[in-house]
Amino acid sequence: MSLFLGNGATGKPAIETQGWLRIRPRGMMQSMATRPLSSLLSFALVAFTIEFDNEAELRLPHRTTDFGSSSAMGVWLGSMVMWFNCMRWVPEEEIAVREVELRARTVTNWDGMRRWGYVFFAPDPNDNRPKPPQSALLVRPTTRGRTAAQLWAELIPAIEERWRKRFGEKAIDALRSALVAVAQQFDLELPDCMPILKFGLVTPPPVAAKRESAPDRTGLPELPLPALLARVLVAFALEFEREADVSLAICADVLRVVDEKGTPVRELPVLGGVSKEAVAMAIGFLSKRGYAVVQTKAREKILLLRPKGVEARATYQRSLSAIESRWRARYGKKAIDQLNGALDRIAGDGTAEGSPLFAGLEPSPEGWRARVRSPKTLPHYPMVLHRGGYPDGS
Repeated sequence: MSLFLGNGATGKPAIETQGWLRIRPRGMMQSMATRPLSSLLSFALVAFTIEFDNEAELRLPHRTTDFGSSSAMGVWLGSMVMWFNCMRWVPEEEIAVREVELRARTVTNWDGMRRWGYVFFAPDPNDNRPKPPQSALLVRPTTRGRTAAQLWAELIPAIEERWRKRFGEKAIDALRSALVAVAQQFDLELPDCMPILKFGLVTPPPVAAKRESAPDRTGLPELPLPALLARVLVAFALEFEREADVSLAICADVLRVVDEKGTPVRELPVLGGVSKEAVAMAIGFLSKRGYAVVQTKAREKILLLRPKGVEARATYQRSLSAIESRWRARYGKKAIDQLNGALDRIAGDGTAEGSPLFAGLEPSPEGWRARVRSPKTLPHYPMVLHRGGYPDGS
């Protein structure tokens, strides 16, 4: 596990309005009359997740790769997503892997969950194939996995209650109502979390069973706040990526922050608010596909955008505005305005200086985040990787 977060950055050195962003010279603050909906959703969801993870780390017997352990018998420390995409759906008795994926509507890192001590696998005694696929195996929780699942289940409402006390009942109720008003109009059965990103840091579509009728939306108002945030953000990302050649994650957290003259690679994790591992994956994709090139200048690696990358960044900015315009027409101007307003009140600009969300992000002195660079910005899109589901790719 490694990190991480830092200051936001601008896209071009000249003052210029492009869709959502008012671009200012490097080093000056971006001014946004209206912030992108996808960024606001990301700020809120990432902040909730980090606050959840910090509390879970204090309570759960665990171990980590780089930051020691609270118990040699604990699970490897994972993030909140691993509750939503796996342990929430694994009961005491055995269940087929495929059934867990259908319930979660997304896949988890099964090999990781086994290695990290959360689950056991066993063959289905009714399956006579010599090597059945993983989806046909049966899975059940370990004792350590059950402990983690119970704690995680308790923490979801506990963190939401903290937000109610911090931001006010009216603010959180308004946010929940706005999220439900939009989510209830989706015709997809979406997961309650951000899926683990695929190659190219693409958001995968939901795992879905054959459906004979329209989705049942009666339970939406009772969903946890992070589930509502994730459903709307996943819907936005899927629509963005149907039209884009570069994923929303790469556009929002890497392309967005690259200066026209090039940006030192070592600065990108700080500027984008994500881990160096996530940045390395993004750079690998951009380089292989001709969007960018890494050059060495004065012994420092610099990421330079090629014309194709400059156009991809401009397309990203235009697409944010275009999708939100379509959503206003499709889901209602009032619904989108209310959602933007509710998010903006608690998320601000996503930076330590301009976001109320940072009031809950101070880690415990015993936590691993207290031993790394303090965050200055939240990612504009969650970088959920196979490494444990952390929202910044840690």
